[in-house]
Amino acid sequence: MTPTHHCSCGHPADYSACCGRYLDAGQLPDTAQALMRSRYVAYVQGRADYLLASWHPSTRPAGLDLDAEHVRWLGLQIRRVEAGGPDETHGVVEFIARYKIAGRAHRLHEVSRFIKQDGRWYYQDALATT
Repeated sequence: MTPTHHCSCGHPADYSACCGRYLDAGQLPDTAQALMRSRYVAYVQGRADYLLASWHPSTRPAGLDLDAEHVRWLGLQIRRVEAGGPDETHGVVEFIARYKIAGRAHRLHEVSRFIKQDGRWYYQDALATT
């Protein structure tokens, strides 16, 4: 029997059935929340390619340096979801991501906006962060 690995996005599902299908199998998330969760996992895995590809072109940075601070991601908590369903074009996801840098704990509290264009969800920007 193959061991299962729970997805680091916080869902109890196996990685391959959860965010792995987006990060590794090329499927597209059908909701803003699914994209947000998969982007968190991409940060955990250091997958700048996925993060940049899922960032809306109008706000996408030229590049990402994910190794700069040696971040260790600890967990994700979704606080609120507004819209962002399969048949919608805009969504908001509020979340808290916990992480450590040099052994010191931190948390990122963000309200993120997502937009769906041509059948694909993109991260647009953050309305607020703390």
